[in-house]
Amino acid sequence: MLESASLKIKSYRREYTVDFCNLTADLLNSYDDSTFVIIDFNIYKNYPLFEQCFDKSKMYVIEASERTKTLKTCEEIIRFLISNQFKINHKLLAVGGGITQDVTAFVASVLYRGVEWQFLPTTLLAQADSCIGSKSSINFLSTKNALGTFYPPSRIYCCPEFLKTLDTDDIKSGIGEMLHYYLIENSEHIPGFVADYNNILANPVDCLSNYVAESLRIKKNMIEKDEFDQNERRVFNYGHTFGHAIEAISNYEVSHGLAVTIGMDLANYVSLRKGFITKEQYEELHSVLKMNLINYRVPSELQSKYYSLLRKDKKNIDNCVVCVLPYNIGDIRVTKITDHRELKNIIHEYMSGNLICL
Repeated sequence: MLESASLKIKSYRREYTVDFCNLTADLLNSYDDSTFVIIDFNIYKNYPLFEQCFDKSKMYVIEASERTKTLKTCEEIIRFLISNQFKINHKLLAVGGGITQDVTAFVASVLYRGVEWQFLPTTLLAQADSCIGSKSSINFLSTKNALGTFYPPSRIYCCPEFLKTLDTDDIKSGIGEMLHYYLIENSEHIPGFVADYNNILANPVDCLSNYVAESLRIKKNMIEKDEFDQNERRVFNYGHTFGHAIEAISNYEVSHGLAVTIGMDLANYVSLRKGFITKEQYEELHSVLKMNLINYRVPSELQSKYYSLLRKDKKNIDNCVVCVLPYNIGDIRVTKITDHRELKNIIHEYMSGNLICL
């Protein structure tokens, strides 16, 4: 990406900018002593530049995992900030992936009724998806993302160098979210993205720039219409209802973006079995997803538990499972499912590998 490239996002709180730039000492040294850093342990360990540029007493290192995306972690961060004289006119800088972003944004939104925060996303998933949109999400009890706020950063710096240290699964996880945006819009970039897949895995820094920008462009257009997830933006849950339950049933061994990839394929199969799409349409969608699908199926003995997790999804209303299903290529809709027996049977078919109609 060119250093001068940027993307402006309109938000209820402020317009904010995504700058595509290089990670340099000059960038980090542009922050003054009023900045406190919440940083992922792996970044802290692998990028000594941060310790060189920031006072260690103003850095909070977080072990980022779904198990630490909790109120307890947020409370610990707030204690650290207050005990180190963090004031309302000071600034937080999140350095890490989506989990670091979630806890930092949540803390920023509630501490002193709101303080400024900025973000350096270090994973492909965060750079191509979660960095914009204003959401913070915290797990509570057994429900993923049960608590949260809408609280955008004031600035985002997207540095492709961070992609060098990601493993293949992390790249594939980010690709899962990018595919979900492309399929929702039926983007003209899909054929090129599929053709470049192996090159992307081999050399993400050089190959991903335009695709990341396209993913953010699709998301920007939707969130500026529906920042608070009340109408159009809800289609972005495509693959997520089924995917979140896959993450949980696997004890988070299946990463978010890979679970979403499976979740989209399952959503497409549900659509096929309910007669919303044709066999040919399912196969067209599957042909895009299959490159990023992993060989994971929920074992039969855990499928009842999987469905229970599905029923706990925060997007559900009344007695319905609310999911997002395709009705045509590029026509994705929020759908309420009330026939639980039918849905359980369809999921069992998919998870058992006994796909009917194919």
